[in-house]
Amino acid sequence: MKITHIIGIIVIVVAIAVIVSTTKDVSTYVTFKEAADMAASGKSTKVHVVGSLKKDATGNILEMSYQPEIDPNHFTFKLIDRDNKETIVVYDNPKPQDFERSEQVVVIGHMQNNEFIAEKILMKCPSKYQETEIKGTEKAGSQASL
Repeated sequence: MKITHIIGIIVIVVAIAVIVSTTKDVSTYVTFKEAADMAASGKSTKVHVVGSLKKDATGNILEMSYQPEIDPNHFTFKLIDRDNKETIVVYDNPKPQDFERSEQVVVIGHMQNNEFIAEKILMKCPSKYQETEIKGTEKAGSQASL
């Protein structure tokens, strides 16, 4: 057997090992019902749930609890998934910055006792995109006045 064949076999084995190790971290987007069903069946894999925050007419988040003076690493809020199911999300870390400004939230974690235990929170903040549009509009407006 030539040395190039041995090196080729080693490269293939390493590539297969990398692919197998990365597939273990893959999780899927589900609803809270699907996450509860997975937890009830004994699957402990992490899942992604996309949802929106429960807000009143003025844009204030409803049913959110964060008391840093008591426990700075405990944050709970209610999230509405794409099936309009409301579930309490428990996040045992400090509240993410600009959480109130986010419109859509992705929580990564698992269901436990009718609550979603989040390990990560990803937020989509529309203000980042609106600010760019305003700057672009102002620039276009200033050019038009010249």
